[in-house]
Amino acid sequence: MTEKKDPAFVKFKGIIKRFGEVTAVEKMDLDIPEGSLVTLLGPSGCGKTTLLRMLAGLETPTEGDILIKGKRINDTPIYKRNLGMIFQNYALFPHKTIFDNLAFGLKYRNVPKKVIREKVLNALEMVRLPGVENRMPAQLSGGQQQRIALGRAIVIEPDVLLMDEPLSALDENLREDMRREIDNLQQNLGVTTIFVTHDQREALSMSDKIVVMKDGIKQQEGSPEEVYNNSCNHFVADFLGHSNFVDSTVLEQQGRRVKVRVEGNRSFITSPSREEVFKPGDKAEVVIRAQKVTVGRRAEFEESSSLNFFFGVIRDRSYMGGEVSYFVELENKSIIHVISFVKQNSFKRGENVFLQVAPEHCRLLKIQ
Repeated sequence: MTEKKDPAFVKFKGIIKRFGEVTAVEKMDLDIPEGSLVTLLGPSGCGKTTLLRMLAGLETPTEGDILIKGKRINDTPIYKRNLGMIFQNYALFPHKTIFDNLAFGLKYRNVPKKVIREKVLNALEMVRLPGVENRMPAQLSGGQQQRIALGRAIVIEPDVLLMDEPLSALDENLREDMRREIDNLQQNLGVTTIFVTHDQREALSMSDKIVVMKDGIKQQEGSPEEVYNNSCNHFVADFLGHSNFVDSTVLEQQGRRVKVRVEGNRSFITSPSREEVFKPGDKAEVVIRAQKVTVGRRAEFEESSSLNFFFGVIRDRSYMGGEVSYFVELENKSIIHVISFVKQNSFKRGENVFLQVAPEHCRLLKIQ
């Protein structure tokens, strides 16, 4: 009987990392499939960079094992791990030409000069900067320098590409361009990539899988759609976008629909965030994404519609280009955040409006 092959290209197995009395990573188990882009997402100090540094060999796990292609690498020197690394500050050699920056890792591996030149020029083509090999880093813009850092990471044909907040030093427009650049290049190369960020937009737009972390502990992992639409707890739902949280008491559950009572003695039809069973009397919170709430005037809704339908007053609004952010005060004085596409007639402060949200967009979480 042949042994079943582990599908994980990179595996973190029971990883713990302590710095003195502080635990930076707690019992991390994580499998990363070959060719995927996995994002470690969380606030500063959650342990995501520490996890990446342990994989890179810059930190040593206190407990547990790290494996690449089934081989334990805890004690493998950095230079033998064949990893490409990109950091926030680019880390280019300022006194070396672009060619020499890209060629550095190849020279270290004793690649012949002719092959080095071919690989460097090919990498510059891939990052869409042909012809800059004789320039110095200071002669390039921030976005171009980040592309050079990307080229230097991929020119060695790494087993795994590690990216630690690589876009945080760029302005918003450049970040958007580089997001697409990295995503397209990763797809074309098929290189297994681990991307660290605190930016949920980056995580949602680029990842095959997102791992949300808090205080060194993995909170949830899954596809962007799964983590966003079926958040496992308050922290994940709050961190991954604009959410409203409404305290409630469960009245009854029928299949995938749960009827709850919210403040003001109003009933509300919701869907469990995950495969959970609720009992009458359970305390729970309704999670409503700001983008999922429909806002309008009374005439815009069907007369017969009363499901999850509320009256409110616009108390604040912010124009955001293609969208408008509203803060609506309901009859029970609670505030609901709504993000709506700009209409021909948007709403003003003090205007009376009606809100409605479909049951499938009202996720229900048990209060821990």
